Amino acid sequence: MRWLLLTIVAVTTAVVLGFVVVYLLSELRLRDREPVHQFSAAIPSDAESIERGRHIARTRGCFGCHGQQLQGYDFDKQWDWPKRAVAPNLASYARTHDAQTIEAAVRQGIGADGRELMSMPSFNFARLRDDDLAALIAYLRAAPVVEVPLPRPALGWDVRWDIASGRELSMADWVEMVPPLRIDPAEQPILAEGEYLAMTMCNECHGLDLRGERFYSGWDGGPPTPDLAMVVAYDRTQFEELIESGYSLDGRKLGLMALVAPDRFASLSDSEVDSLHQYLQSLATTPAPEAFWRP
Repeated sequence: MRWLLLTIVAVTTAVVLGFVVVYLLSELRLRDREPVHQFSAAIPSDAESIERGRHIARTRGCFGCHGQQLQGYDFDKQWDWPKRAVAPNLASYARTHDAQTIEAAVRQGIGADGRELMSMPSFNFARLRDDDLAALIAYLRAAPVVEVPLPRPALGWDVRWDIASGRELSMADWVEMVPPLRIDPAEQPILAEGEYLAMTMCNECHGLDLRGERFYSGWDGGPPTPDLAMVVAYDRTQFEELIESGYSLDGRKLGLMALVAPDRFASLSDSEVDSLHQYLQSLATTPAPEAFWRP
């Protein structure tokens, strides 16, 4: 009996220590990066800038994840990884945090508590311009605060193990891998605008360089998201239909695209659609480089 008790105590101690080690290692990895960009842009207050910010919020997907009233959203029924992903109330968040803190969360993947984020797709906004981010903050601060009860987010032990073991990257890790914008606006303004739009809207699902992404293949049981060079097959009218409806050239409903397109991309202006279309078509002239996020 004595040896049995000692064995139980030893096993219990080892298990507890294991959880402690996983927790500490995951916290160390989540806190191993400081914000590197200092955001000093003035936050405007004029109606035109606030409307620009609303357009950025709509076309970049803020409403899709944070609720149509920016009230926040609990993804408990949609996601089982992390344990509980909760998008915060953005109107409230923008009022209670300074612009630098908001910038770090949006473009650098670092939360207000200094921990690297896991569910916020900051890599999609890493190339967002200062003036557009300032307008977005202005809009969020002007939007009415709609209070709804939200639970605390939780990573869960599976996620902590993946982080501690190095199997899972944080959003701050992904942000560091986002390619820079390459087209000079002074030389090719339309293509440069299209690149900017694509690299702040489309790489959330289509890979950091827009050339395909395997990690989204399990979202709805469908195939990996495609290389956006496929837009070369769409004329301007067909492309507009694609990004407004989420239906392909042959009439197929495109899973996640059909969900996000009407909510986000239907709000793009005609000139934005033109620029995006021309830029994505231009990708067909360049082979997709190798990347671990590609099939």
